[in-house]
Formats: sequence, structure tokens, C-alpha cells
Amino acid sequence: MSVGRRYYLNPEQSRLRIKGETMSDEIRRCEFDRDDMVVRFEVTIPGSVDAIPPVVEQVMGVVGEMGCADGSEFEIEVAVNEALANAVEHGCEHDPSKEVSVTVECDPKHGMLIIVRDPGTGFAPADIPSPIVGERIYADHGRGIFLINELMDEVRYEKNGTEIWMIKKP
Repeated sequence: MSVGRRYYLNPEQSRLRIKGETMSDEIRRCEFDRDDMVVRFEVTIPGSVDAIPPVVEQVMGVVGEMGCADGSEFEIEVAVNEALANAVEHGCEHDPSKEVSVTVECDPKHGMLIIVRDPGTGFAPADIPSPIVGERIYADHGRGIFLINELMDEVRYEKNGTEIWMIKKP
């Protein structure tokens, strides 16, 4: 994988695809080695917007402690905030009896992996319209997935979009 490209998962074929290039340009899946991963933080929160700021603060504390993504704290914070907001709004439908889980792991060679899971029905990332085209530029919502894809080095959608895997390389 080359530096500076952004990636997303094509859920139908379960392979990473390079944004902006043809769908036939396949690349390898996430290169993290589960044996080298160090789980540093795992939390489950209620499906309420009030639960988001404290968990973002905790995640950022772990990010700083682990040092796997030095210099990328702002990008990670925004991406985690957006992923949690989407999980609460779309996956939990603002129902505090439903739960969102967050896992933060580090691989010294490959960087930081953050996974956000929600109990929703999921979505097709390819069906999300670009917020920077036409009248959508003026919309007051609909930029979360776009921002996550722009700020993180790799983004995967698993389990029909109910899990988002965000990777920030060292």
C-alpha cells in the first residue's frame, strides 16, 4: 500500500479498494497481525450522545499512552467522534438501552486500530452520497463517513456496516 492513499471496504467482495480508482484494483486486507496486537482499551457505552465525549476522552488518553500514532491525535479524535455519533444515531437510534462497543488496539509496526460496533441493521458504504458534490455541500449533516475516510489511513466496514475498523499508521 502506498502512503497518502485512502481506502475503504467494498462489503460485497470483502476486500479493500482504493478510492477513486477502478473497482478492479484490489489490494490486500488489513495487514495487522493479531499476535502482535496489544489490546489497551475496550468499552461498551449506552446508545446516547451524552456517552460520546467521555469515551472519546478515554480513547484519546489511550492513544497518547500507546504512542502508535504520534502526530495524528486530531485525526483520530475526529474520526472516533464521528464513528460514535453514527453508531448512536443510526445503529442505536438514540436508544440508551442499546449499546455501542469500542476497541482500541496497537501494533507497533502497523499503527493503531480502532473498532466501533453498533447493534443496528447496517448500511452499504457505497450508497452514501458524497457530501462535497452538488447541493449536499450545503447540508448540515452527512459528512461523518466522508471525514472518517479522509482522516484515517484505512477504513473497513464489516458485518454489513455495523462495525467500522479505522486504522491510523505510525
